[in-house]
Amino acid sequence: MRTFKTLALATTIAAIAGTAHADILLGLAGPMTGPEAQFGEQFKQGADKAVADLNAKGGVLGQQVKIVVGDDACDPKQARSVAEELSSKKVAAVIGHFCSGSSIPASEVYQENGIPQISPGSTNPTYTERGLNNVFRVCGRDDQQGPTAANYIAKKFPGKKVAIIQDKSAYGKGLADEFKKALNAAGVQEVFYEAITAGEKDYSALVTKLKAAGADFVFLGGYKTEGGLIVRQMRDQGLKTTLVGGDALLVEEFWAITGAAGEGTLVTFSPDPRLLPQNAALVKYYRDKKYEPETYTLYSFGAIQAWAMAAEKAGSLDGKKVTAALKANKFDTVIGNIGFDAKGDVVGPNYVMYVWKNGKYVYAD
Repeated sequence: MRTFKTLALATTIAAIAGTAHADILLGLAGPMTGPEAQFGEQFKQGADKAVADLNAKGGVLGQQVKIVVGDDACDPKQARSVAEELSSKKVAAVIGHFCSGSSIPASEVYQENGIPQISPGSTNPTYTERGLNNVFRVCGRDDQQGPTAANYIAKKFPGKKVAIIQDKSAYGKGLADEFKKALNAAGVQEVFYEAITAGEKDYSALVTKLKAAGADFVFLGGYKTEGGLIVRQMRDQGLKTTLVGGDALLVEEFWAITGAAGEGTLVTFSPDPRLLPQNAALVKYYRDKKYEPETYTLYSFGAIQAWAMAAEKAGSLDGKKVTAALKANKFDTVIGNIGFDAKGDVVGPNYVMYVWKNGKYVYAD
């Protein structure tokens, strides 16, 4: 009997110890497969390194952090399923999603379960405009990004003709609408505005319409595959119209589609964190492993840093306490010193204009 009691006590102590030192599960959600999988890979590259660095320094609140990945393929229904699965695993927070059309429905699930969600890349204003207290983003909004592009075109190229197209996604339509609103406010009326269908391969009818309208610029609310095909088909038909777009065109895969035809494409995005002096060693780490940490790689990294610092300041992993800490503090991250407003929108660097040159994107001015 004494042996049995001793064994039972030892088992109980081991269970308690095991619970005390259990890993913190951190959700990472995005398009790991599908047309936008390059962005999912960026999320994972940033998250893996951020978590490795955290764990090497003792983790968060003395516990190691383990990433649980959810693949939403940028599909709203799949995103909700991912959110339900991550919630069932009791993740402390979710870094994601990428596509706004995924983040918006998924956020409702996280809200119900008291889980903070920090998106590195969802820019549609609706994401933070519904009064949910658990949503955050470390990127900007389309009502900042669209006006940046519109004002640049209106001021730099007065008198030029502009067409607007969008792919019907939450991101694409939202961005195109904000661009149109700002362009019209600047006194420029677009020659036409219409929707395209994502996934199509032949945009010859669109190219013909652009040519007939005499469009000098065409603004795309959409992603790099459609943007790349449109540019290439414009050049194949001898059309010199300049493509203008948002952050989803700022990946090497865009140039892989266009080749030299992509030269001069204008794209909006936040200031490039790879150029910050304090990130030199981090950028070298990625390049040494033959990976270019472009676009959202460091935004995923920074989102995890902000969550980890908020948890430390809160002294807890409780979602409500971490959410309060995120809104009450500033965080020194790889994407700069950032904070969040009452809605969860980032307070930090705004958008700037880039241009594709010789296979790389550089500041336009």
